[in-house]
Amino acid sequence: MLFKHRWSLLVISFFLLLGVMLAACGNEDSSEPQDNPSETEDEGKEDETKEEEASGPISGGTLTGAMYSAPAGMFNPIFYEEAYEANILSFTHESLVGQNESLEFIPGLAKDWETNEDQTELTMYLEEGVKWHDGEEFTADDVVFTYKSIADPNYVEAGGIRTAYVQPLLGYEAFVNGETDEFQGVEAIDEYTVKFKFAEPNINPLYYASFTIIPEHVFADIPVAEMPEADESRQPGSVIGTGPFKFTEMIEREQYVLERHEDYWQGAAYLDKIVWKVVAQSVMSGLLESGEIDFVADPNGIQPADFEMVQGLGNIKIIEQPDFGYQIMGFKHNHRTADDVDAGTINPDNWVPNEKLADPKIRQAIAYAINRDGLIEGLLYGRGATLNSPIAKQFWAYDESETTNYTYDVDKAASILDDLGYVDTNDDGFREDPDGNEWVLNFDYPTGNELREKSAPLIEQMLEEVGINVNLRQPKEMSAYVEDLTNDNSDWDLYLIGWSLGSADPDPTGLWGTMAAYNFSRWNNPDSEELMQQALKAPDAFEQEYRKEVYKEWQKIFSEDLPAVILYAQNSLWAYNDRLQGVEPLPFTMYNDPHLWWVTDAE
Repeated sequence: MLFKHRWSLLVISFFLLLGVMLAACGNEDSSEPQDNPSETEDEGKEDETKEEEASGPISGGTLTGAMYSAPAGMFNPIFYEEAYEANILSFTHESLVGQNESLEFIPGLAKDWETNEDQTELTMYLEEGVKWHDGEEFTADDVVFTYKSIADPNYVEAGGIRTAYVQPLLGYEAFVNGETDEFQGVEAIDEYTVKFKFAEPNINPLYYASFTIIPEHVFADIPVAEMPEADESRQPGSVIGTGPFKFTEMIEREQYVLERHEDYWQGAAYLDKIVWKVVAQSVMSGLLESGEIDFVADPNGIQPADFEMVQGLGNIKIIEQPDFGYQIMGFKHNHRTADDVDAGTINPDNWVPNEKLADPKIRQAIAYAINRDGLIEGLLYGRGATLNSPIAKQFWAYDESETTNYTYDVDKAASILDDLGYVDTNDDGFREDPDGNEWVLNFDYPTGNELREKSAPLIEQMLEEVGINVNLRQPKEMSAYVEDLTNDNSDWDLYLIGWSLGSADPDPTGLWGTMAAYNFSRWNNPDSEELMQQALKAPDAFEQEYRKEVYKEWQKIFSEDLPAVILYAQNSLWAYNDRLQGVEPLPFTMYNDPHLWWVTDAE
């Protein structure tokens, strides 16, 4: 299985600890006259705040963040699936490399690296003296163990979906098939040097070396098949990383507490704690205003409807930038068999076609029937954009010059369906299929994200306007919803979900490759598959212009065959209380160097 997961949520950039900890003290009892007697009380407070901020970071204090859905409970980086769990892991675990504002790879747990001449080997030199949360030392053996666990024959059956990181490595096929007990792909040269070996020249070796590392000493005696249910993957105090904060407490589905890791290798964080609270999206902005929460970031930030209200709050700062992702309405092209679901395998040879959506022209008609611009204006208040390609606009590979722009056109949608023989034969207002049978599309969506919850009935209405009978089913909580999507309940036709894209490379294989675990549409297009492979194959793929042309053709195929309608790319609207200092957002996350975050009212 292939999967290019959104590790940007988990990436922490690595800079040296700056500055010294200075506490600003004021003497409220001073009887000295003001330097500027005409200064108003508010101006005096503003100057006092500026003086406090200018004095430098203060150690101490607690920060409270909010997310609108509870984590499913998986806090092992090699098995987690959701952005809500990533909100914890972003602060507790780290990778060998991070990314900067230009999306270039920068040092992380690896301080330097080099590749051989034909780019079949990547040698990484690790930071020394890095301590895990339990005091054990981080070494090259931890890197080898992490990758060997992902390559393990039992990994996929246990629920793992990150095999994209190990598939190109030398000896992966033999190891995953049980032909050998030795995994050649990652080797510890010495305690602080690790070598990645690729089966073929690799155009982007640092991406494959960017996965978050887990501790060997914690998991060594736990079989990979049992890791997901182990306390070490789920329970605070047992989840061990190298990040600036430790996961120490939780009230499940309500509150998650992170405490400062005193032995953090870049210097102990200024904050004492970060507390995550699970709150309804509808009340987040009010809690920001009252000061009950300090920041709202991933996965969606504040609601666009609340933007102006939050913007008007004197104590809240907003970060608005294009999101590295999009919301889709997916089409179920195929379904897996019950046997394959039980076995945890993805085998396209066994897939059962969904005849209700088999003709691409049906999917195209549905796309024309959806008013995407209307959704952006009505739900996002204009704070978003339509996309005609599933590659982020921030990437050099984005090219919609040959894609189909499915502008809202009810007449065109109806005409396509008429030509295909989908007409209303019994005057009930809904179209039957060409054989005169009832044609009903089941439509599923999750709870938690209010924009998705509001989108579903609007899309239902749009499709019914062109005579499509839509069965909009009761929404499910996100973790149950994703389980059903993964298991391919055989009567699903349409589904809503949002994807946060990886920021390392535009390669779409992890979401749209035939074997990708997150290819929930079960899209199986040989031309698409061939182009995605061409775009990664050396030596041609070493040239960016070559890859750009290949992806241009791939984007055209996607827009014609339509595994999904890309509804919109929502602007990221991250917000935080101005008591929080040191925030330096990246194009894909607000969680950059959180060990340098501090609060002005720390004691």
